[in-house]
Amino acid sequence: MSNLPFSFHRLAPAAVVLLLAACAGTDARRSPDMALPPTFLYATTPADPTAPSATIDARWWRVYADADLDRLLERVGEANADIAGAEARWRQALAQVDAARALSFPQVGAGASITRSGGSAGAVGGGAGTRQIYAAGLDVSWAPDLWGRAARTREAAAAGAEAQGALVDAARLALQLAAAQGYVRLRALDALRALQIQADVAYARSLQVTQLQYEAGLVARADVIQAETQLQSLRTQVFAIDRQRALEANALALLAGSTPTEYPIHPREGALPAVPPVPAALPGELLRRRPDLAAAERQLAAAHARLGVAQSAWLPDLTLSASRTLQASSLARLLDAPARVWSLGPQLAATLFDGGARRANEVAFTAAYDEQAAAWRGGVLAAVRETEDALVQVSTLAEQERQQQRLVELANENERVVGFRYEAGEISFLEVATAQNLALAARRAALDVRAERLAASMALVAALGGGWQAPTPAP
Repeated sequence: MSNLPFSFHRLAPAAVVLLLAACAGTDARRSPDMALPPTFLYATTPADPTAPSATIDARWWRVYADADLDRLLERVGEANADIAGAEARWRQALAQVDAARALSFPQVGAGASITRSGGSAGAVGGGAGTRQIYAAGLDVSWAPDLWGRAARTREAAAAGAEAQGALVDAARLALQLAAAQGYVRLRALDALRALQIQADVAYARSLQVTQLQYEAGLVARADVIQAETQLQSLRTQVFAIDRQRALEANALALLAGSTPTEYPIHPREGALPAVPPVPAALPGELLRRRPDLAAAERQLAAAHARLGVAQSAWLPDLTLSASRTLQASSLARLLDAPARVWSLGPQLAATLFDGGARRANEVAFTAAYDEQAAAWRGGVLAAVRETEDALVQVSTLAEQERQQQRLVELANENERVVGFRYEAGEISFLEVATAQNLALAARRAALDVRAERLAASMALVAALGGGWQAPTPAP
């Protein structure tokens, strides 16, 4: 220590005090814990906490056994523009990880110069004239990560990249859910149009019967007009159905990354897909099943790492540097017999006063961490709420569909009986129109309930993560 400069002797105690104070102020925060209920409130068959949960296929839509739906959702996952943008943001985050990793490696630089200088005859140390100096050198510098600043920077970048990767999966799941539910609405409109066609046949037959009875003098002209009005009203509604179907098809083409001409979805006859069984799951499994919650947790980890970087700003920077330079009066001598100059040594630098900038920066990153922690908790609660909403919809709609189907059976029977009575001349056409409209309304309602139930089951699968699993961490 006797060979050290006087200034270092004076500053060493202060530097030690600063280091101890900074280390004592380091905040080692952890990800927050959150207690979740053991089961879902609206689960019809609560999952056994001791039993392994049923897994959901990554291509969760296959349980609906619809080839058109399979093709649509595969296309959404491959060609949707929003997913492509999310993947681009993920690649940017991966590049930031590589940039953060580079902070741990030495920096090597090289340079070359030509310097021409001169002076008057009275210049100190030389005479009149000019001289030219050629120089080439190599510099190496390295900043050891004594305080973990570079490690925390890498940690923040890696957590941010993992969050972006999970957000890609979250975006894909959300868009595929939107496409699946839009597809259900479109097929429901196809089924509704088929109902309208069936009703058109029945209404046209009733009009024909009414005209024959009017010609026979059995009914008044008012009955014929009422039958014609009912049929015309039904036929007018078809245009609204066709218009709504076109809008749904256009929306699905956009989700599939195409134009309606490039990706048309043609009308199809047949019933809507069957509703699959509800998968059993526990609330705690949402934390590992949902990509959006995984992204929120990784964003929280990144905020924690950035806070550590801000706290390490109180510590000094140590840089080890070495350089070697070759000098000569001519380019030939630079290659043959140059003068060699080298340097080697450490440099310790610390900020003693910055007007409170570091403290303000630390407070800002602490608040950013608290913000991410609150967002994570809110995301978990929202995920539980979405799952509970889907569960209660699936269970109540299942019972509603059973009751609605019974109503359809009664309305159909009432329509049949009223038709026979009208043909026998026992009642007016008003009762026929009422029975027909009631039966058609019951069929429409049954179709709507089935579509809602399908959409709710899809929402439930998505709320449970849609078959997503957290990637295995790299060793």
